[in-house]
Amino acid sequence: MPIVIDIDVQLARRKMSVQEFADAIGITPANVAVLKNGRAKAVRFTTLEAICRVLECQPGDILRWVPGDEADGEAR
Repeated sequence: MPIVIDIDVQLARRKMSVQEFADAIGITPANVAVLKNGRAKAVRFTTLEAICRVLECQPGDILRWVPGDEADGEAR
């Protein structure tokens, strides 16, 4: 998928665990894993708002577009 979600980078910067993050935004750790691994088909704006609020970032800090096949080689 050409949209890459860089939550790991933001979590590492804040030294926040997946469990802490999941609790703070109100989703399960399994759903955080779906986001982190690039398997999500959609993200609700309310979830995106919660992610940005908790990580104190902009949507562009965690979402990026990678053209074509370049995204297939990305480590997720």
